[in-house]
Amino acid sequence: MKYVLCALLGLGVLGLDQWVKGWTVNTFAPPASPALYATADPAVPLLPGVVELTRVHNYGAAWSSFSGSRWLLVAVTGLIVLAVAYVLARRMVRHPLGVAAGCLILSGGLGNLLDRVRLGYVVDMFHFTFWPAYPVFNVADMAIVSGAVLGIIYYLWFYEKYDKKGRSHGNPDAASGS
Repeated sequence: MKYVLCALLGLGVLGLDQWVKGWTVNTFAPPASPALYATADPAVPLLPGVVELTRVHNYGAAWSSFSGSRWLLVAVTGLIVLAVAYVLARRMVRHPLGVAAGCLILSGGLGNLLDRVRLGYVVDMFHFTFWPAYPVFNVADMAIVSGAVLGIIYYLWFYEKYDKKGRSHGNPDAASGS
């Protein structure tokens, strides 16, 4: 049941990501040229003084790293998505926190992968106004970061008890014979 719920969560996040990106593309003008990344339209406050909406085409990964390496990023993202999907499909992670982390990473990776393959760039729209140097990001990015944080928490506090190889589910003493 937890796998079904997490799959629904992942599909919901992926759908929300694609909807918000579509809304952004339909609301803000595209950058004036391929050499420019941001729209010329003024940003719109979402939470005044905290977050504003804009349109940015990100041709790279986080902080525009590897900009211009579209197919390398497609390949790396595709491998990560496949690896996470494999781990979830094989039920190598059984704790709900670990499953949720995997589903968030999977849905965020797919959201950005779809953009990169279809458009050649990722559409970003959220910008922190109080931190001007912080990059613009999207729903998929939030899912990936949230999934990574949950994954770290899962690994540090729950992996040993629930999912470490050689231990039976829910009984950490089963492998040691105690």
